[in-house]
Amino acid sequence: MDFVDHVKSSVDIVRTVGEYVRLRRVGQRYSGLCPFHTEKTPSFNVNPAIGIFICFGCGKKGDVLTFVQEIEQLTFYETLKLVAERNGIPMPARRDRPDPETDQRAAVYELHEIAANAFKELLWGPNGSEARDYLRRRGLTQSVAEQFGLGLADRAGDLYRRVKSRFSADQLEASGLFGKGDDGGLYDRFRGRLMFPIHNESGKIIAFGGRAMRPDQEPKYLNSPETSIYKKKNVLYNLHRAKQAIRANDRAVLVEGYMDVIGVYAAGVKHVVASCGTALTSEQVRSVKRHSESITVNFDPDNAGANATEKSVQILLDEGMHVRILELAGGLDPDEFVKAHGPEEYSARLERASGYFIWLADRARKKFDMSTAESRIAGFESLLLPSIRRISDRLERAAVATEVAEYLGVDRSLVLKEFRATPGASRATEAPAAPKTNGTSRSERVLLRSLLTDPEVREILLVPLGTSEVVRTWPVWPVIRAAIELTDAGEPVTYPAVEARLVDETHRTLLSRAVFADSSEEVFSRDQARLYLGVLESEDAKLRTEGLRARLKQAERSGDMNEALRLNAELTALQRTRLRRT
Repeated sequence: MDFVDHVKSSVDIVRTVGEYVRLRRVGQRYSGLCPFHTEKTPSFNVNPAIGIFICFGCGKKGDVLTFVQEIEQLTFYETLKLVAERNGIPMPARRDRPDPETDQRAAVYELHEIAANAFKELLWGPNGSEARDYLRRRGLTQSVAEQFGLGLADRAGDLYRRVKSRFSADQLEASGLFGKGDDGGLYDRFRGRLMFPIHNESGKIIAFGGRAMRPDQEPKYLNSPETSIYKKKNVLYNLHRAKQAIRANDRAVLVEGYMDVIGVYAAGVKHVVASCGTALTSEQVRSVKRHSESITVNFDPDNAGANATEKSVQILLDEGMHVRILELAGGLDPDEFVKAHGPEEYSARLERASGYFIWLADRARKKFDMSTAESRIAGFESLLLPSIRRISDRLERAAVATEVAEYLGVDRSLVLKEFRATPGASRATEAPAAPKTNGTSRSERVLLRSLLTDPEVREILLVPLGTSEVVRTWPVWPVIRAAIELTDAGEPVTYPAVEARLVDETHRTLLSRAVFADSSEEVFSRDQARLYLGVLESEDAKLRTEGLRARLKQAERSGDMNEALRLNAELTALQRTRLRRT
């Protein structure tokens, strides 16, 4: 067994996938919302017995390494190293050099670790007093600042001097930590700024956000550019810390900035995240939805914050999230509110946060004169109706519209008339929650799982299956034949290997759906396999008997008595054998 197979066989795919997707046990498989496309009904499945996942909605499938590679957007070598390290499996020394892409990405990761340590060293050293005073004014203790890895970028650009002899110019430029001057030389991108490390969901530093420390320093926040390891649209600040709390609370809290996250998190609200200096994206929403379908948006209370809330919520609704809005009084942002009123009051406000559409209705009340029916309808149609139409589920959409209309005092019949005429998706159009089985019998599905998961059962069954005439008539015969061919070639019989030998996509689909179908009995025991062979022999004898009778009749009709006598003797012998066995 090579090292890749060793990792695959040693790692619990359910636990690994479960770090990214909320899974629910369904019979012998696990199911959840697919992390690779938007859906409301789970079509993503994991089968621990054979170590694979598959989504019957978008078609993504593979093993534990495929999953991590796809969701973390890593090279194969990076994936193998990450999964091995997480599970305490020592990586063997590489005899060959990594490919250029992996080599450069490894250098970029290392540069970020070096930078983070240099920034922390400066913040807590003799030259970091100004930045430490700022943190104290913002109410951040040293322990909290250290927990979030805050640091300080040197004004003189000391980082480049530290690393220029260890890395190539291409690697330094690819990291995003350095800019290129008119003369072609490199310089520190971040200088004289309070530094916030940004992590991917695995906890590796992949970028930085830098806050200006002086009023004349522009821009106020400077973020890393996109690099081979940092794609802004995919990353939420603090998700690597918050994801377990998001699951525990079945809700995320979305705020605007780094300091808001840190202040709220330090106050005990651990399920808090923020976008990294960009407008919210569908990819970021899906990364949250893997952990919870509910979210409370708590942006700054000014007009800009309200407008950002509206824009963000449109994306959240498009991704099927259940949205609430927390609007804090007194013009305070989340961090300021926690400092002024305490964590208990902030938590209480979170619990009382209103649904998004009620919040939007309150905005309509402020913007429109609600004294007449016409103005109430105008407010409903201009502010609320476009957002309500984005709810994908038809019944949920109608219920929300009715609730909000009653809240505003709009005639309910007008609302229902509007939504009877409005097209929209319903649950009937979504991918099925459980895979269909393409007409295969339960015993055939159990047989396939047994052949893929139990070598002893496979040894008992494969040869008789290959010689059986009945088996060759089954829809699953191409799958069984692939397992026989692998065994004859001395190769392991695994799901990927069997699938690779199936030319017809219909047979691949049959295999995956059979493997993931629910069954109270997942695989045959050894004794059940032997009993199964007895049934199979009986079915084969029955098929041969029917064939002999048909040929006997044909011989009699054609007047070939010698052939008829021979077939009759063969039929009699076969019947005697069947009687002895019964």
